[in-house]
Amino acid sequence: MFSDLPKFTQSCCAHWPFCSQILRSRGCVSPKDFQQLLGELEQEVERRRRLGPESAARKALIASSYHPVRPELYKSLQDAALAPEFLAATEYSTSLGADLEGLLQRLETVSEEKRIYRLPVFTAPFCQALLEELEHFEQSDMPKGRPNTMNNYGVLLHELGLDEPLVTPLRECFLQPLMALLYPDCGGGWLDSHRAFVVKYALGQDRELGCHYDNAELTLNVALGKTFTGGALYFGGLFQAPSALAEPLEVEHVVGQGVLHRGGQLHGARPLGTGERWNLVVWLRASAVRNRLCPMCCRKPDLVDDEGFGDGFTREEPTTVDVCALT
Repeated sequence: MFSDLPKFTQSCCAHWPFCSQILRSRGCVSPKDFQQLLGELEQEVERRRRLGPESAARKALIASSYHPVRPELYKSLQDAALAPEFLAATEYSTSLGADLEGLLQRLETVSEEKRIYRLPVFTAPFCQALLEELEHFEQSDMPKGRPNTMNNYGVLLHELGLDEPLVTPLRECFLQPLMALLYPDCGGGWLDSHRAFVVKYALGQDRELGCHYDNAELTLNVALGKTFTGGALYFGGLFQAPSALAEPLEVEHVVGQGVLHRGGQLHGARPLGTGERWNLVVWLRASAVRNRLCPMCCRKPDLVDDEGFGDGFTREEPTTVDVCALT
């Protein structure tokens, strides 16, 4: 698949009058300031170009040299790993005549206005087994990529080899029918790729996460453990809306339960108080939506070849759906 790689030499020229006003208001005023900024942008472009090959090299080394402590996790996802409530919601979603009203009776509506939902996803034994594997990998001498640009600690599941046995069947067999009913206008019925990672928060490491929105049409965030205080999620409105962070909604973590939300929903994590917090985050992507409009810059994507799922774009145009509207 493909990624959206900004070509700054093109876009900066087209948007320079607007961008320069913003940059000057933030202290970038002299030719030296602008030259330094341009250098940083060029470094970022080069970093993004290296992401795919470097990730592929790490994955190959891990596959050849890493010895899992819980090898059963690398076999195909079993129903026994999934919470009964999650299985029931999925079974309903695939039944004849299933509709949104019926599905909402089988999960928790955290916010009707923000369209945020929660339900148990994994059993406690599965969360424990996955944590054991993640900690074993963390303590190994294997190379580790950052989960994303904001988190410094965690694991990319495709590099560890858990994409195919765990995340892909979770998306295709279970999340897709749920999301098709919950978010039909956001590509919920057309999810064809993902990016999955585990993030870790601990004292002396990452403790909180600033406000942001995801490179995803939809997001699943599952609390895996361990024992901790603080770290609640908070949600504002969609990032395009004025006053999107007015009166944010806080959502506490419940181990084994997953929070479902739109990728464009502004959100973050409050500071951790004590202990360690591990969460599985799955960015769910629909090329039918993002091929038309990049969810990060709200422009037609400019594509470059990439490894694996890349950023979820495709050159072939699948059946399209209406993109999310502001509510």
